[in-house]
Amino acid sequence: MDHNLYRQRRVVNSFNMVMSMLAVGFGLFWLVWILWTLFSYGLGGINLSVFTQSTPPPGSTGGLANAIYGSLLMTFFGTLIGTPIGILAGVYLAEFGERGWLAPATRFINDILLSAPSIVIGLFVYEIYVISVGHFSGWAGALALAIIVVPVVVRTTENMLRLVPNTLREAAAALGAPQWKVVMMVTLRASKAGVLTGILLAVARISGETAPLLFTALNNQFWSSNMNQPMANLPVVIFQFAMSPYEDWHALAWAGALLITVSVLGLNVLARWLGKQNNSQ
Repeated sequence: MDHNLYRQRRVVNSFNMVMSMLAVGFGLFWLVWILWTLFSYGLGGINLSVFTQSTPPPGSTGGLANAIYGSLLMTFFGTLIGTPIGILAGVYLAEFGERGWLAPATRFINDILLSAPSIVIGLFVYEIYVISVGHFSGWAGALALAIIVVPVVVRTTENMLRLVPNTLREAAAALGAPQWKVVMMVTLRASKAGVLTGILLAVARISGETAPLLFTALNNQFWSSNMNQPMANLPVVIFQFAMSPYEDWHALAWAGALLITVSVLGLNVLARWLGKQNNSQ
């Protein structure tokens, strides 16, 4: 009886292992295929003009310099706006929100924002900002990206602060430090690598967002640093060029997609490295 039970368990275990390996292989097959296609088409479009010239009209030579600059500018301001809000909210949830209804409600809303489709956020900013001012702008795009940044930073900051041992807080409090100083000088310092990891993950999240920018920043064929006007950005340029019938635009779209993929990959690798550094401390 025991022998039959052992054999049955081995069969079930072997079946589950085979199915798990097939599932992993199935997922990796599509991932490798996508990356192979991206690199094979994208590398052919990478040249110096991509980084030095603005997006061209059909049939002309050009690059993606204005789109790269616009993406960097809106990503910077979106991160600059969203990060302090996310860190402060995460600190409140981890350090001050043990009692009452506000902290659970904030976590619930944060979870909704974390999983909300980005196009919904784009439509929200379009309704409250773009329609109010009467035109698309880089500030509207940065605001939409900031709203996407906030829930990622909130979740990461709260989780990292909760990993800090309570003995550190108690030791600081025993020395007479007020709670705000304990948070600033002890818990945040102890979890700074983890908080920075969350910020990098948020930047990686917003780097390739297209839908919010379609409703907020739209696009601009020319070089522009005026955040109060429509601004070129890589995701929207890739979308528009990929949907066009022009081969030269297709090459630029592949090059832009490769640039975003490599950037996001680099940010994720850096975030994982920082996460390992935080766990080893």
